[in-house]
Amino acid sequence: MLALVFWVGFGLTPGCGPVGLRQQMERLAAPALGRVGAAALRLETGALVSWNGASRFPMQSVYKLPIAMAVLREVEAGRLDLDAPVRIQKSDMVPSGARSRIRDEYPGGLELPLREILHAAISDSDGTACDVLLRLVSPREVTDYLRRQGERDIVVATSEKEMSSDPLVQYRNRSTPEAAVRLLRLVHEGRGVSAGSRRLLLDWMTATDTGPRRIRGLLPPATPVAHKTGRSGTSGGMTRATNDIGII
Repeated sequence: MLALVFWVGFGLTPGCGPVGLRQQMERLAAPALGRVGAAALRLETGALVSWNGASRFPMQSVYKLPIAMAVLREVEAGRLDLDAPVRIQKSDMVPSGARSRIRDEYPGGLELPLREILHAAISDSDGTACDVLLRLVSPREVTDYLRRQGERDIVVATSEKEMSSDPLVQYRNRSTPEAAVRLLRLVHEGRGVSAGSRRLLLDWMTATDTGPRRIRGLLPPATPVAHKTGRSGTSGGMTRATNDIGII
């Protein structure tokens, strides 16, 4: 299996070795009007190929994966309950420019089980769901959770609502491509989360319909992919982040 990260979309030719793969990354990055970072990790062996793999990039909605992992860890510790209802207030709703099915369908608020909020954050990339999760575990707690797993190159610092207020805020939630594939390896190997939590995460990441032209869209039809996308949107002719990380 392969863990793959890209921070600007591109297609790769199958069947090449590590040197050829890195050369393809470099070639495909050249025409991009911005920085490109990519990493690919063979999960069985740990073999890694990357391009700008140690550079920091804004995660955008990719950061919902480590947030969900930290919340599930709290569930495993008995401090949260997957089936307990959580009240979502009107004040929790992210602005109209951010993606949120919860806001669109229930603008006045509602109660949902924590399980459904996690599902919405991962599968639907729902910004309101994400901010409700960050009410349960703070950005600092998510980053501390990552540090306990030995990951020092991913930082969760702000909410979706805060990112919507200023395009520069997104740079505070950051990762390197190599750190992102290490995070995927944690999920794949069930480290940092229990076997039950791992199954939920992979199911939600497989069920997502976001980013149809990114990792999943560049592979043969029906290829199993569990992935989490992120995108900043375009403002003033600038797209600050287009991301996808996934296990193939």
